[in-house]
Amino acid sequence: MYICICNAIRETDLRTAARCCGGDAEAVYAALGRTPQCRQCLDEAEEIISEEANAGGMSLSAAA
Repeated sequence: MYICICNAIRETDLRTAARCCGGDAEAVYAALGRTPQCRQCLDEAEEIISEEANAGGMSLSAAA
């Protein structure tokens, strides 16, 4: 599913970048070489980035 139509960013691409880069949506977009255009996607992008951050945190504490 596309999260950002303006930049053709798919959910899987956003999740992968969020796991590698961290930061807010604008930072993750920058890591993908893009910048937000109309900005309507940022709320959903932030939710996905938060999910990935929480999932990563759980994996680290589960491994400890």
